[in-house]
Amino acid sequence: MQADWSVYIIRCSDDSLYTGISTDVERRFRQHSMGCGAKYFRRCRPERIVYIESGHSRSSAGRRELAIKALSKREKLWLIMRVSQSI
Repeated sequence: MQADWSVYIIRCSDDSLYTGISTDVERRFRQHSMGCGAKYFRRCRPERIVYIESGHSRSSAGRRELAIKALSKREKLWLIMRVSQSI
């Protein structure tokens, strides 16, 4: 079991939050910025990465992604704020 996957949240130009998984979050963000990858970014631009949670296996990253996607926007913002305050 390899723990090289990350779950990330991107804040978008319309103030929405996009959640995804990747083994290289910076590369994936660049792909999203160039219009490659998720269809979600056809309607808004990715602005910045606001949350990264590393150390997952592929399956645990997928489960965590689904759990975060199930949160309300308010809960996602709380998660982002909580992590940024602990840095």
